[in-house]
Amino acid sequence: MLPQLIRRLGLMIFTVWGAVSLTFVILRLAPGDQATVQLGPDATAADVSALREELGLDRPMLVQYLDYLGSAITGDFGESYRFRDSATAVILDRFPATVLLAGTATALALTIGLLLGVLAGRAPGGLTDRAISGITLVMQAIPSFWSGIMLILLMALTLRLLPSAGSGDLRHLVLPAITLAIPFTALVARITRSSVAEVTAEPYIMTARSKGLSERLVLSRHALRNSVIPVVTIVSLHIGTLMGGAVIVEQVFAWEGVGSLLVGAVGNRDYAIVQGTTVLLAIVVVTMNLLADVLNARLDPRIRAGVTS
Repeated sequence: MLPQLIRRLGLMIFTVWGAVSLTFVILRLAPGDQATVQLGPDATAADVSALREELGLDRPMLVQYLDYLGSAITGDFGESYRFRDSATAVILDRFPATVLLAGTATALALTIGLLLGVLAGRAPGGLTDRAISGITLVMQAIPSFWSGIMLILLMALTLRLLPSAGSGDLRHLVLPAITLAIPFTALVARITRSSVAEVTAEPYIMTARSKGLSERLVLSRHALRNSVIPVVTIVSLHIGTLMGGAVIVEQVFAWEGVGSLLVGAVGNRDYAIVQGTTVLLAIVVVTMNLLADVLNARLDPRIRAGVTS
């Protein structure tokens, strides 16, 4: 198990380095730069040149990259010119809001998705299965921005039950969390349904039923343990997609998290914020992938045997 973890940690470092390097190159190759955006269209060529020199943008790209990489290793991504503060401090200040949103959406998706998946998977091809499969197919196809706008129109403007935007208290969390959870719930339900349907056809499940155990005990004690393994994998791998969806949802609901911060930074060529946010999200994704491997090994003895052999 230990050699496998060491290899995965090495792969994590390589993946984060790749994200750091790719972001650096894309930002420098995009039209315009931080100096032209910061000074505006009325700035003279001399002013732009002076600011580029001050920011170090006139140096060779390789030199800029090595300086940036050396600072990034220590967690220093420079100063945000928009916020006049350390980019790391600004990102970490916004990060808890995104974690709260993504965590709430994940909890909703797992709770509802597992329930729907079990209901559909225990009787494949039945009326309940067909109904849930149809509903989840629609849920997975709905764009997050559209479902968010519809929820605002219904719950905020028509019924006036919840605020339409902002991040003041937990009431502001409800609509963006539901919006972010909708496609994720459908994914969890569909994966759980397939897994439960496959597991319940195994001989050991038939043996448990032949012993007179109730369907509830058969599902909870025997079927769900093995059914949840692919769900754990999908959930961990979906964290990156969830973070990407959070960018859109945070914009729709004016939720002050890392996603809305990143969108504003890209538009304003705030290199420090974009690069720091990219590194943070890359670390989250690779960490969740590693956690999925560990959890799968704990849940499935066959994986532990394969890892240690």
